[in-house]
Amino acid sequence: MDKGLQLYNTLTRKKELFEPLNAPHVGMYVCGPTVYSDVHLGNCRTFISFDLIFRYLKYSGYKVRYVRNITDAGHLEGDRDEGDDKFAKRAKLEQLEPMEIVQKYTLGFHDVLRMFNTLPPSIEPTATGHITEQIEMIKVIMDNGYAYEANGTIYFDVEKYSAKYNYTILTNRNLEDMLANTRELGGQDDKRGRLDFALWIKAKPETIMRWPSPWGVGFPGWHIECSAMSAKYLGDEFDIHGGGMDLAATHHTNEIAQSEACSHKQPARYWMHTNMLTVNGTRMSKSAGNGFLPGELFTGDHPLLERGFSPMTVKFFMLQAHYRSTLDFSNEALDASEKGFRRLMNAVSLLDKLTLSAESDFEIGPIIENCIKAMNDDFNSPVVIAELFEATRIINTVYDGKGKINSAELEKLKKLIGDFVFDIFGLKDEESSNTELNDVLDLIIDIRKTAKENKDYATSDKIRLGLQSMGIQLKDSKEGTTWNKA
Repeated sequence: MDKGLQLYNTLTRKKELFEPLNAPHVGMYVCGPTVYSDVHLGNCRTFISFDLIFRYLKYSGYKVRYVRNITDAGHLEGDRDEGDDKFAKRAKLEQLEPMEIVQKYTLGFHDVLRMFNTLPPSIEPTATGHITEQIEMIKVIMDNGYAYEANGTIYFDVEKYSAKYNYTILTNRNLEDMLANTRELGGQDDKRGRLDFALWIKAKPETIMRWPSPWGVGFPGWHIECSAMSAKYLGDEFDIHGGGMDLAATHHTNEIAQSEACSHKQPARYWMHTNMLTVNGTRMSKSAGNGFLPGELFTGDHPLLERGFSPMTVKFFMLQAHYRSTLDFSNEALDASEKGFRRLMNAVSLLDKLTLSAESDFEIGPIIENCIKAMNDDFNSPVVIAELFEATRIINTVYDGKGKINSAELEKLKKLIGDFVFDIFGLKDEESSNTELNDVLDLIIDIRKTAKENKDYATSDKIRLGLQSMGIQLKDSKEGTTWNKA
């Protein structure tokens, strides 16, 4: 097991040596989607980033319990406990039951992540499946004096909590400034303090999703769900808590407060956040009209897109930026990523076609060491990709007969590709997975071979040039004919 992993901790605002509470076991909780609509690209970037982290931790020898929740209740339109429940609003719009909405978009979410070839989490709990745990947690928070009831709704008392704990520890914001910038409570508001937030919300007569509680019929607040589910499956203290950076200021800040008010312990040792997406330099958002869904990106069916890009191209594009960096979408950047991804996959397809020599012009060990060093430096995937392109250069050089490689170095090369391209990055060759295409090309190559044996060079050249015009390059050698995408 490698002990050199450094990761950036939002809590301390610096890179730290990763030291699990109970090595080799690692507990990781990532805030999952709110399944009232199609999953957006920002979410996908977060889940692809934590899939990379999950895969690398496993590669490093850790036994990881990865918990990623499904928010299927309690998420109001505003972070300040205002507006309608998102599920009820969408259900009315589509004239469906709220749980039909949940099912529809949960399936859609899983479909998209399958296209990105991400691994499923160890546990995927739902908020509605853990109402009891949330109620029990709220009871303890109230018993500890950090929450109060007002007309059937339970609020967290931020001022009382802040007297003992640091409410802004995650973001390092100034509490006085936060209070000054938070609007006055309206006369109809039952909160005592401006920053107080709901743990349990009293149901209105028209509320569809509702559950009985000691305080009357209602539904949970958004923040309590993650605190209850992470504690149930990972304990009061665990290793990594992750999500998008947009969650840090409110959702994760309130999670920490709830957990400490309940167990008197900081829930996670390391808080990790992915950065936002931009389009042509402008922040991606629905209101700006520049946000597109994964399906639109795959088909190209969006005014800002010149054409569609495959899921693996998009994933490769995301991995070319560090997870804490802003990722800017543009047609030019996606075009470049597509070319790079094809170059990598073409090289991978040539691995089994390389001619071995007694000696080797290349050493693969340093490339593997550089990849591990990069991943140990806060999962620096762009540096790994640069090393993989060096491996690509070596493969092409040997294939073209301009360099030699022996069996020992070739095995290292295959291990490098297998470990980093497929196991850690979770990429797959979309071209070679088309077995029908492979079979057709094998048949055409066989027909061409027969033509050459019969000295029918016109047919042989017609096949070669025809395939070349379609972007498929044939290469003849003593061992036979091989092909790759030009």
